[in-house]
Amino acid sequence: MSNEINKEIENQIDLIIKSKIKSAVPELSVAGEVPDALNKKVLKMLQDASERAKANGRRTLQARDL
Repeated sequence: MSNEINKEIENQIDLIIKSKIKSAVPELSVAGEVPDALNKKVLKMLQDASERAKANGRRTLQARDL
């Protein structure tokens, strides 16, 4: 069930802004699929960090969880 919820969240939340990626690498063109791929990686990082925080008995996500 958790996997289904994560897929729903993944399809609804955009954390990455393509224009900001272009600003970060101005010497390169950014392919259309880059924002989606980067978004998935960031969501996975946040999910893992969330699990780590919970495993440590915290309800606050901290930088060390990343």
